[in-house]
Amino acid sequence: MGPVPTSFGKRRGGPQTLPASPGGMDDKEYVGFATLPNQVHRKSVKKGFDFTLMVAGESGLGKSTLVNSLFLTDLYRDRKLLGAEERIMQTVEITKHAVDIEEKGVRLRLTIVDTPGFGDAVNNTECWKPVAEYIDQQFEQYFRDESGLNRKNIQDNRVHCCLYFISPFGHGLRPLDVEFMKALHQRVNIVPILAKADTLTPPEVDH
Repeated sequence: MGPVPTSFGKRRGGPQTLPASPGGMDDKEYVGFATLPNQVHRKSVKKGFDFTLMVAGESGLGKSTLVNSLFLTDLYRDRKLLGAEERIMQTVEITKHAVDIEEKGVRLRLTIVDTPGFGDAVNNTECWKPVAEYIDQQFEQYFRDESGLNRKNIQDNRVHCCLYFISPFGHGLRPLDVEFMKALHQRVNIVPILAKADTLTPPEVDH
């Protein structure tokens, strides 16, 4: 007696197709694993999404202008501009700006993490360390929340992307730029941006 065919095995005679809805029901009434993608999509759209974007680079490269242009908002209306002497003495800080954005019924909770003071001092040795420590702290906090008993209302504050602004003044990358990207490329997705590239000629951009 040969093997008994099962419904999970492959059959000869052509490709298999999913069974039709039982009783001729519509797709909206059909309950099965085939509707899981739609269920996950509806749940995600209803709940909304969290996205944390970090911007890093020295002052005056247009970080605030780019962020406001990308999301059509003004996140830095209360920003205080520092003088030259204050910038020299300033240490690297981590500041957060949160805003809720809705587009075609989809809600996005956007958090912008700024790094004022980065690259502005005379001695910028290891000024990327506070940024790396902040990213590690957010990963550790999310891991602790996921390991806890109550995981219903977990806030995802992990940094999902980092826009790193490269100064157009000078020749190539500075040692600080190289050290920053080498230290953080395994922690977060880095998008290098050549700041104010529209003021440069094509040969200057190539070099």
